[in-house]
Amino acid sequence: MKHDATDAHTLAAAHALGALDDDERTYFEDHLRTCEACRQEATEFEATTARLAAAVSYTPPAAAKAQVMAAIDGVRQLPPRVPAPSTAPVLRGFLRRRAASLALAACVAAAALGGVAVWRTQDGQDLERQARQAQQRLDEVSAVLAAPDARTIHGKAANGALTTVVASDRQNKAVFTAANLPAPGTGKTYQLWLDHDGTMRPAGLIDHDGTVILTGNPADAAGVGLTLEPTGGSPQPTTDPLLLMALPA
Repeated sequence: MKHDATDAHTLAAAHALGALDDDERTYFEDHLRTCEACRQEATEFEATTARLAAAVSYTPPAAAKAQVMAAIDGVRQLPPRVPAPSTAPVLRGFLRRRAASLALAACVAAAALGGVAVWRTQDGQDLERQARQAQQRLDEVSAVLAAPDARTIHGKAANGALTTVVASDRQNKAVFTAANLPAPGTGKTYQLWLDHDGTMRPAGLIDHDGTVILTGNPADAAGVGLTLEPTGGSPQPTTDPLLLMALPA
């Protein structure tokens, strides 16, 4: 396979996820010996993947199997999915590299689709609704992670939680992931904030390990904050921040 000189700089995510073919892997590993920027980027992708996977790990409830077996007879089987013939083979390598960035969202899908996988719903309509919501969430997260201008930063909260923020100016969105986040306690929740010129504006809630899209406008924000607030959140922070970190530049 012939490689353009600029191709190597697009392969870091795919390499971190083991998504390169043998030829591409050899090419990229040769490139890593002389490119500090790509070594750093590959390391960051590996760390992000590990944290996302840890954040969305989920143990199904003990009753899950019985519920699945009871519901399965009433679920309509979908027709087989037949892939459309490729009309642009030249795009395959590019799509695989772009898909590697999307693969960072695969660990998010484990949580997003977890509720569907264990089938804790009462009927097929609930399953379908949950599947649509899960797919929408996954699409939103994937769009940020796959954006050409996606940037990543890692942090550690005062309570020991490990955090990752991936931001994209093009998407005007940011994804926040928390791992090892202690339970907030009765009547409490964790609230995210965006720092706009010193004013902290609500950016969503998170009460356990997982991944969320920050609400608000991250393009104009300088940083992200995390506080412990009453259930339902607060219009302004009421406690000292557990985390304050700059948005990735």
